[in-house]
Amino acid sequence: MSARAEAAAAARRGGPAGPRGPIALRLAWRDLRGGLGGYWIFLVCIALGVAAIAGVGSVAGSLSAGLGREGRTMLGGDAAFSTVSQPLTAPERGWLEARGRLSQVVTLRSMARAGDQASLVDVKAVDAAYPTAGRVDLDPPGPLDAALAPRDGRPGLAADAALADRLGVEVGDAVKIGAGDFTLRAVIRSEPDRLAGGIAFAPGVLMDRAGLDATGLIQPGSLAKFTARLDIGGPADDAALSRLVADARAAFPEAGWEIKTRNNVSPEFDRNLGRFTQFLTLIGLTALVVGGVGVANAVKAAMERKRASLAVLKALGAPGGSVFAMGLAQVMLVALFGVLAGVAVGAALPYAAVAGFGALIPLPMVAGIHPGALALGALYGFLTALVFSLPTLGRVHDVPVSALFRDAVEPDPGRLRPAYLAALLLAAAALAGCAILFSEDHRLAAYDVGATLAVFALLRLVAFGFMAAARALPRPRSVPLRLALGNIHRPGALTGAVVLSLGLGLTLLVTLALIDSNIQRQITEARPGVTPSFFFADVPNREAPDFLAFVRRDAPAAVLEDVPILRGRITAVDGVPADKVHARQGANWVLEGDRGITFATEPPKGSRVVEGAWWPKDYAGPPLVSFDRELADGIGLKLGQSVTVNVLGRPVTAKVANLRKVDWQNLGINFVMVFSPDAFRGAPYMVLATAGFPTDDPARDARLARDIARDYPAVTTVRVRDVLVAVNDFVGKLGTATRAASAVTILSSVLVLSGALAAGRRARVYDAVMLKVLGATRRRLLLAFVLEYGMLGLGTALFGVLAGTVAAWGVVSRVMGFDFAFAWAPAVEAAAAALVVTVGLGLLGTWRILGQKPASYLREL
Repeated sequence: MSARAEAAAAARRGGPAGPRGPIALRLAWRDLRGGLGGYWIFLVCIALGVAAIAGVGSVAGSLSAGLGREGRTMLGGDAAFSTVSQPLTAPERGWLEARGRLSQVVTLRSMARAGDQASLVDVKAVDAAYPTAGRVDLDPPGPLDAALAPRDGRPGLAADAALADRLGVEVGDAVKIGAGDFTLRAVIRSEPDRLAGGIAFAPGVLMDRAGLDATGLIQPGSLAKFTARLDIGGPADDAALSRLVADARAAFPEAGWEIKTRNNVSPEFDRNLGRFTQFLTLIGLTALVVGGVGVANAVKAAMERKRASLAVLKALGAPGGSVFAMGLAQVMLVALFGVLAGVAVGAALPYAAVAGFGALIPLPMVAGIHPGALALGALYGFLTALVFSLPTLGRVHDVPVSALFRDAVEPDPGRLRPAYLAALLLAAAALAGCAILFSEDHRLAAYDVGATLAVFALLRLVAFGFMAAARALPRPRSVPLRLALGNIHRPGALTGAVVLSLGLGLTLLVTLALIDSNIQRQITEARPGVTPSFFFADVPNREAPDFLAFVRRDAPAAVLEDVPILRGRITAVDGVPADKVHARQGANWVLEGDRGITFATEPPKGSRVVEGAWWPKDYAGPPLVSFDRELADGIGLKLGQSVTVNVLGRPVTAKVANLRKVDWQNLGINFVMVFSPDAFRGAPYMVLATAGFPTDDPARDARLARDIARDYPAVTTVRVRDVLVAVNDFVGKLGTATRAASAVTILSSVLVLSGALAAGRRARVYDAVMLKVLGATRRRLLLAFVLEYGMLGLGTALFGVLAGTVAAWGVVSRVMGFDFAFAWAPAVEAAAAALVVTVGLGLLGTWRILGQKPASYLREL
């Protein structure tokens, strides 16, 4: 029995009750058994969006699982206790040794030299117990302690391959670090705890503690990090580990430790992973919304194709609710197929990533099924299908049988009943609410949802404006142009579908391109005379005048600045322990780890006091502190409250005297906290200096770095250019992932556009046949179609560039806090691509239409 016959029979059996519930589902299923027909675009769009969201969540979950499983190896033990500038005291060390096996590591930055070459290095000095978890792989292979042991009066060194390339040395050659002479014994192939240190800005080297002593780098106030890693031994559950950390804090409340456990090796990385996952998820959701236009087009076309069956149902007494139920059941069945396909792809993505790129991924990744991520993708898929199908399905309820037949000539837009309108608004609110609720950064998610809704509404207005303008323009004398304008505003025109499908994807593409361009500019654009070329760290206070004089002699054009620097860790905010403070997202990093701090008689350059007042130059009272205003707001710190900082094992409590607005973009010397001059009287400190130049000269910079490494080996020279290159490389990798996710949105746009053109094929064939009968040539019709698609593509491209620019400006200036600069190249490229895609797809479908023979269509008139 056909679907139409069963519909009639069901209507006769049920009378007014109609094919509700299971009968509606059975009718919908029987209809789909004949093939998906025009629902293919619908299914693929839903599958793409769900796959993007589920895949991103699954990959992020696999990374988190890998970090959790390898947490002990990455940390080097069950717990790590770190201090800055001074090692653990004997009582602290004894307390930890009584609870497990202890391994102590010292990390710092310095300069390595070989001949005329010099390079910044990350030094890690280890003891005999290192590594307590995992293993270090060397080339040539061998035990680490043997590679680092002294031979012929020189300690050994193991280094990254990048250092050997920079210095031009091989295994067996001499390398100098600080005042120590070393022999490069091996190249490091893998290091179990490398990831715990975050982004590496310099090659790493391993030496033993005797080698570190030979360098002479450890001085009072040196910016060295002392870490004690505790291996509890045997099985220890998370509760026991938490109790150990609590006991350690209670036993040494003023130690100023930074404590990490195997469960939180890098809290900042976990947060960044969550934010990046959210960002990619929002891109996937945008792809779903773009695909939703395809859903709407497919449902509309399906209802038009089935109007004969629907007319039979209504003629036999089936109420509008029954027709709506059958249509909704069919739509959700197709959505189910798309969701299942998307979930399957999303679930397989972590396995594919491990199998294909496992060796290239620098993070531990454990492929697995993550039900939460898959369920979230499925939820978004069903909600999107519901939101974009309800307008068409709801209108079917009140369309009379005569109008269903008359729709082929003049569609009746109608109005949604209040019940259907309420359902539509509820579904849309649920979709937007889920996007915000399930996001780590609710503010960014709300911004994305608002921007998507605004762009969607504006695109509807743009489509209406195109049609109104085409209708209002005087009739041109050119026949192809007149036909093109008529096609834009006629009943059933493709204008709305083309503008919506292309506009949303193009807006996202321009937005991401401009954000990426601004981030790249922010990272790589050094402003001569403003952005320093060098940072010089670990300059001993007593040697600072001689060092600065040396730099002036070696590079007379250098503009030098220097400030005292110590390292400290915030332990309390207005009496509340730092780990109990509820910090806002983006500000919690201030409470984690140690911070650079300084003292001064006047505000630092690049900052200005916006609340409170600066202390007098001769102030000698209780400690005062100046705090960055934005970060103070983020941790709830107010003017007049106190902040406690542990410096060199001594807690210092200072009153907030003023708040500053800091310009972090010029990369000059500045600090979150600046203390009054007497706050650290008698404490040893180092000097941090910068050198800036009015012009860019790589040869001069290289010569200065070599001369400083030769004459001041204990000073750490950091070239800003090298750091920016490392950061730019890292951001570039993130940009690759972002572009891959946005490609799903662009593909959805192309599919929706193709579907919209295919949906209008019957009307286009009818028009072409009639015009050819009246004497129109293929060339003239082709030109008319080119003009139509060209005008639509160009207008949509201009809107996409404008809307994408506004959205990118909001993200860059309001969310990221950067200065926004418009980049012509990506905007023009995106606009040109939109124009080519619109005209190309339009002509691809038109070419077949123009080849149709009139006879078969004229017989049906």
